[in-house]
Amino acid sequence: MDALIARINDALWGYVLIGVLVACGIWFTWKTRGVQFRMVGEMFRLLTDSATDGTKNLSDANAHHRHISSFQAFAVSVATRVGTGNLAGVATAIAIGGPGAVFWMWVIALLGSATAFIESTLGQLFKQRQKDSFIGGPAYYILHGLHCRWMAYLFAVLITVTFGLSYNSIQSNTICGAMHEAFGWSPLLVGIVLTVLALFIVFGGIHRIARVSSVLVPLMAIGYFLLALVIVVMNIQLVPHVLKVIVSSAFGLEQGVGGAIGATIMNGVKRGLFSNEAGEGSAPNVAATATVSHPVKQGLIQALGVFTDTLLVCSCTAFIILISGLYTTPELNGIALTQASLNAEVGAFGPTFIAIAIFLFAFSSIIGNYYYGEANIRFITSSPAVLTVFRVLSGGVVVMFGALASLETVWSLGDLCMALLTACNLVAIVTLGKYAFRLLDDYRRQKRSGIKEPTFHRSQLPEIASDLQCWE
Repeated sequence: MDALIARINDALWGYVLIGVLVACGIWFTWKTRGVQFRMVGEMFRLLTDSATDGTKNLSDANAHHRHISSFQAFAVSVATRVGTGNLAGVATAIAIGGPGAVFWMWVIALLGSATAFIESTLGQLFKQRQKDSFIGGPAYYILHGLHCRWMAYLFAVLITVTFGLSYNSIQSNTICGAMHEAFGWSPLLVGIVLTVLALFIVFGGIHRIARVSSVLVPLMAIGYFLLALVIVVMNIQLVPHVLKVIVSSAFGLEQGVGGAIGATIMNGVKRGLFSNEAGEGSAPNVAATATVSHPVKQGLIQALGVFTDTLLVCSCTAFIILISGLYTTPELNGIALTQASLNAEVGAFGPTFIAIAIFLFAFSSIIGNYYYGEANIRFITSSPAVLTVFRVLSGGVVVMFGALASLETVWSLGDLCMALLTACNLVAIVTLGKYAFRLLDDYRRQKRSGIKEPTFHRSQLPEIASDLQCWE
């Protein structure tokens, strides 16, 4: 079964999705005039945007909402991005595709941040009201923007399976592998502890998830970045060599590591997308929960999330591994390679630190991934019983399955689900992207006129005003 899934993945990624992802990234970058580069300063400014700043143009019907701030939405989305992909995924990409895979991870992040801007802006535009919060995502903009019910339900099913089930097994598997490598703990024991913790948080809903993520994400990202910075400074003389190896391997100029250039590109793009999720349709689900005065604000925030994930955290892991030189060791892969590399640089403290870091990284991803599933379960049905069953499956059964399954099985299933999910979302955002372009033009126009906090009213898009519920 693993071999069959691997062949399907190679066909999808090798001949279809890589080209489409890059083409979409280039198209969105051109149409937005490089929004991901030109508006970086505005992205950072918006991190301090409070939830109350976005209530100016919301109706009285929303007055009782427990508002999610821009930073909280950013933290939840980064919580799902920053996880196994950053520590184990990068190591896997380097082990299989060679150092050049890092270059292609950077490329997909630079282009993908424009894609992330489009999908998250659309998530905000077509969001819907719930009892005490907002909800939205690709299923909602496919239904209300494309008016394609079957495709909306297909996406809802795919993202629920991908994030709520498949990806959570990957996070759990990596946590258990790291704990066993560092402390010799039984995967069964660690799986039980993870299950209990995950169930406690997922039964608390988006507000508990947002509170936990807004604490865990900054702590773990800053701590990991500081450790990587220390290692780079200690080996500063090797940095030019590392950069040379990355670039030369990316274009097949350096042979003997990781195989052909095709494997290098494929693994770089796959692991890059798994990590930063740009174009996958996940971040729009949490972007829609934020209370903001203009949809573009969350588009910019989520574009920054892609940079944070890949250019910062993934690069930390890549430099640690490449400086150690252990990526050429055949028996090392995944989280074990990252731990061994840190052990070579900082001693026995390394594997222990990674075990703790991967617990925080991956556990925050588990609870963030769960929310993506919940948002789409609510799209499919309003049945409390179905939601309860999903919570038990996502926070309990699948977490335990991941703890006990093999590394190859969970990653192969994750890659397959990711391919199908991304293909569905790209069709939607290419079709609806014209609205995001107009919103960006409006936002820039208001900023140029001296308005500090641009606002949006659905009358500004008269042709779809009746499909927009939350922009009175």
